[in-house]
Amino acid sequence: MVPSLALFLRAADAPLNTIEFMRATLRFSETFSLIDIKWRIEPGEIWAITGANGSGKSALAAALAGVGELTAGSIHGFPSNVGVVSLEAQAELIERERDRDDSDFTDKISEGTPVAEMLDELSVNPGLLARLIEIFRFAPLMERGFRKLSTGETRKILITRALTCNPEMLVLDGPFEGLDAETVPLVRKILRQQSFETAMVLVFNRFDEIPEFVTNIAYLENGTIKHKVETSDIVAVEDLSQLLHLKKADVEIPKADLNDKVPVLDDSTPLVRIRNASIRYGDNTVFKDLDWCIEPQQHWQLTGPNGSGKTCLLNLITGDHPQCYSNDIFVFGFQRGSGESIWDIKQYIGYVSTALQWEYRVSINLANVIISGFYDSIGLYNKASDTEKQIALQWLQLLGLESQADQPFNRLSYGDQRLLLIARAMVKHPPLLILDEPCLGLDDINRQMVLALIEKICAGSETTVLYVNHHAEDKIEGIEQHLSLG
Repeated sequence: MVPSLALFLRAADAPLNTIEFMRATLRFSETFSLIDIKWRIEPGEIWAITGANGSGKSALAAALAGVGELTAGSIHGFPSNVGVVSLEAQAELIERERDRDDSDFTDKISEGTPVAEMLDELSVNPGLLARLIEIFRFAPLMERGFRKLSTGETRKILITRALTCNPEMLVLDGPFEGLDAETVPLVRKILRQQSFETAMVLVFNRFDEIPEFVTNIAYLENGTIKHKVETSDIVAVEDLSQLLHLKKADVEIPKADLNDKVPVLDDSTPLVRIRNASIRYGDNTVFKDLDWCIEPQQHWQLTGPNGSGKTCLLNLITGDHPQCYSNDIFVFGFQRGSGESIWDIKQYIGYVSTALQWEYRVSINLANVIISGFYDSIGLYNKASDTEKQIALQWLQLLGLESQADQPFNRLSYGDQRLLLIARAMVKHPPLLILDEPCLGLDDINRQMVLALIEKICAGSETTVLYVNHHAEDKIEGIEQHLSLG
């Protein structure tokens, strides 16, 4: 039963006027603009924006918050106070936390701004804030630093901040991205209740996630609104759905042909063996007494609610968690803490996650992003061989990004960045491929392609797959082992 928020939700102090884009062109970078946008948002309308990765969905949503340089046309009726939830806004908060980090000058490792302070920062509705703290079960997290939260937990923080700032409009880019199966219906009901009081624009990569209270849908293509339909027009909505679900041809994974770079592992020993593992932050225990063994070619799915410790567990394997040395962990022939380097471990791993995407802030071109997977580096600091360049080009062709090979990575849409990092993780055909919510931010077509790629890898004999996701429908054929946390 989802608790009602009716007593706590309220409209902004002033009703929203009509917002109108009149043949507006907005520049976002040297390589991307929204072009000739003709769009009218009337009071009472709830809009969903959809389209392929790189089509401009997030840019159009951001334009409502004043982002982008208007180079032609005009925009009227801008809202004065916009509550924003997006992967970019999430990344900006994390970047702000990094800027505040003084651990380089002290012996204390910074955990970031406490959750309680993060929630209070924008809130002007104490009643709603208290209710959301209860609904999202924030109480055990209130003293924890923001940087210690999971992707889903930080997402709920953003949603709470947006709802409690008394916004004139809510702009929610991927409102359900990164949330577990239990939280999605909670957020859906909260947004439905808020839609009676507040103007709302929602961006979706998954067409089937569009809520029933949405009144209008805009479909973008190459920075232009190609279609605008009312959800009451069933035929038009179905046509739009089919447009977003066009099937791609069967995919083939480019071969690495570079296996001599990584020492051969002993097939008779497990890739990973964890015994009686525990993760604690002060008085809070994330998990304890965990035993887990991953054998070669034994594919696993890892599930659990937001905050259950999935990413912590993965970071124990990769060596990116500070408590990996206080636990009994055997990986790729090494007992952790026996003198091995982090690079001894990472050479056997391909990895993609939201945290990696936040860390990957370099401006190298797309081909070099993929090649960096051979070297386990953020950025490329080695001279690429002709073979590596050819393999990178094959991946770009598979992803449909070969025409953008020389474009800077940080100029891509979030979804296209995700595709590149998936290719980077897969490029060397590692003994262990760790995919932490790989489809986050992907449109339906690219999601189906990535799922097909993972199935191909599972069907092969070189790589063991460890797969984390929150969507039951994104099941991978070939993954038969399951570990559930929480």
